[in-house]
Amino acid sequence: MRLPVPPPALWCLLAAALFGASTPVAKVLLDGMGPVTLSGLFYAGAALATAPVALRARWSLAELPRLVGACLLGGVAGPILVFLGLRLAPAGTVALWLNLEAPATALLGWLFFREHLGARAWGAAALTFLASVVLTGAFGGGVAEGGGPPSAPSWMAISLVTAGCVAWGFDNHLTALLESYTPAQTTFVKGVVAASVNLALGYALEGRPGAGVVTALGVGALAYGASIALYVAGAQQLGATRAQLLFATAPFWGVVLAWSREPVLAEQVVAGVVMLGALVLAHGERHAHAHTHEAVRHTHWHRHDDEHHDHHEGAVGGWHVHAHAHEAVTHDHAHVPDLHHRHGHGG
Repeated sequence: MRLPVPPPALWCLLAAALFGASTPVAKVLLDGMGPVTLSGLFYAGAALATAPVALRARWSLAELPRLVGACLLGGVAGPILVFLGLRLAPAGTVALWLNLEAPATALLGWLFFREHLGARAWGAAALTFLASVVLTGAFGGGVAEGGGPPSAPSWMAISLVTAGCVAWGFDNHLTALLESYTPAQTTFVKGVVAASVNLALGYALEGRPGAGVVTALGVGALAYGASIALYVAGAQQLGATRAQLLFATAPFWGVVLAWSREPVLAEQVVAGVVMLGALVLAHGERHAHAHTHEAVRHTHWHRHDDEHHDHHEGAVGGWHVHAHAHEAVTHDHAHVPDLHHRHGHGG
């Protein structure tokens, strides 16, 4: 059955919902442990959650440097920088600043990763950023400690969060390009590397964690384990920029959850409408031209009715994942910059 919104887009939206719920919880957990330790525990939870699936799959060393780069940027540098910023600013404000990851991913994709972005994609990125500005206006600088008036945003905090978003932007593209690993394998390796490095650094710099270790592992299993695996699967189909535009709804999911305890603000509703417009733009763009695919063998989620996957290796209906081979071909059809369409656009 064909859905109005393709499953990869739904995977990214679910990933955003899971991740969006983690920021308020992380703010509470930081009372009992340092940001580096918390990052390590979140990724340890991710590794534990994906281990049963990842360890059953066949492994390859073909793209190890790219995978290590994604682990160090996305699993070590990104979360540490964001959690350091989270210590200096309210959770709601930081959650909204995380929307900077979407325009950072779009710009990096255009500059370094051969992602073709048309007017609709750039418009979606602009609307996503606008929604973040509107929501930030709703929250102001956040509530000061002790319930006082809103405090001005800390330039140190926003600089740290912005640097973390840039690190995650590079990670998004490196991860979306991985062709030799399943999403579960990618998430497992990232979890193991990030947990090992961050927990060792956390113990050396911050000492032993206090209360909340089990909670941190559970949050990590969902908000980092399941969320990253879903995002990787979607990004391989949609390209890192378009997947990130969907994932950029994460702060809004956090706001929706907050409505159970907080009043609904007009700015939040406006931002929600703007984000919906961004999703429509991001999902609707396609371009078509003659292009050539070289012969390749890789592993990713796919289905057999998309003009690319006509092989008979492990052929089943619907979405599934296994290693498969493509013969060289030149053809013309509408496409987005997924794993099969990383060609240039000269002229």
